Amino acid sequence: MLAAMSTPAAPSSPQATAVSRDRGDACPGALRLHAADDGALARVRVPGGVLTLRQAQALADAARRLGDGDLHLTSRGNVQLRGLRETCGAELAEALDVAGLLPSRGHERVRNIVASPLSGLDGRGWRQVRPWLSALDGALCASEAARELSGRFLFALDDGRGDVAGLGADVTVQATADGGALLGLGSAGEALCVSGDDVPRAALLAAETFLQVAREHGARVWRVDELPVPPGELTNAVRRSLKGAGISSSLRAPDRAGGAEGPPPGIVGAALSVHVPLGRLTPLQWQALTHAAAGELRLTPWRGVVVPTRSEGAADAPARLCATGLVTDPASPWLRVGACVGRPGCAKSRADVRADAERSLTAAGSARLPVYWSGCERRCGHPRGDRIDVVAVPGGSYRLRAVTPGRQPRADRDGDVVACLDDPSQLATALAAITS
Repeated sequence: MLAAMSTPAAPSSPQATAVSRDRGDACPGALRLHAADDGALARVRVPGGVLTLRQAQALADAARRLGDGDLHLTSRGNVQLRGLRETCGAELAEALDVAGLLPSRGHERVRNIVASPLSGLDGRGWRQVRPWLSALDGALCASEAARELSGRFLFALDDGRGDVAGLGADVTVQATADGGALLGLGSAGEALCVSGDDVPRAALLAAETFLQVAREHGARVWRVDELPVPPGELTNAVRRSLKGAGISSSLRAPDRAGGAEGPPPGIVGAALSVHVPLGRLTPLQWQALTHAAAGELRLTPWRGVVVPTRSEGAADAPARLCATGLVTDPASPWLRVGACVGRPGCAKSRADVRADAERSLTAAGSARLPVYWSGCERRCGHPRGDRIDVVAVPGGSYRLRAVTPGRQPRADRDGDVVACLDDPSQLATALAAITS
């Protein structure tokens, strides 16, 4: 049965509700495994999503020997290994260490850096961000203070095209046409202009200053937008830190251009952009990607892979990858469908949302907004921006709601009109109703 109902409106911004963390950050890592229903889970941080082919092979080998064999991409361009044996921690750590994926065990959960995945490959953007990425990761791993960052704290390095600048990172750096960069802090209304050469140091200082301000206020928070301080206080504190380190800065309105959209599937410049349905890569698909790549893979925050290609065989690569189930067609409905892991991997999930997402692929592909399936109200991994939330609720039903961040709800200020669905076979009808 399909019925309309309303739900309370969400806060207008991340800062609308005070946050106080009464426990430590339990975000999983490569050394701190998480117990899931399908076995232990490891989250391997891959700064900028960049993997050498040797590292890619090491991850595939670890998944085959210790886990379910597949590689699971996250919304931050990292990799999760699932179905791991509970006793494999030491063996996994050794394998990752040998491959260069654990440069600092004390920092392995805080190396959360996203970067424009096509930087240097398609002729766009104001600056190649790879030097920033390497320098920031090195400085992060050398900082004793940075060990205190939450595993959820995020850096974004944008080459000026505005792709990862829209991901809501805690520290965002966006290249500008004059050779400099804008340094933004969460959703703050002002950014700091800095020299392009100072970006890695400035980004790290911003994160360290966040920790210092949080301590001064006695705040147990994980993200910049959770910090209970007046607007501008953190920005001013960061500016003072930069000045003390000899880094010049000036205030400027942030550049809100860009919509946090990844590269469309297909050949783009000297690379091939590939979308991974539901973020799950089989051994065959991973092998096909590495065979097509020239030197490295770049995992994206949109559960895709950018493959720098060799000149020979590049024209045939899209068809070969498509034959394995990967998406190289920009018109594929898979680009409009996402889901959390659901059952049987997650104990909190009320449904096998991935199976239902695949069964309703055609209907979702024709919807006005992208569709994201969640097994519970936590909505793990959900994308930013406008979407249809499909959430499993007790009793085997789904609740559907149109989400448009930053705008008034569809119904009125008291809540959004949603659809309640008892039978998943009626999803096409529900999607039509919720987007009409």
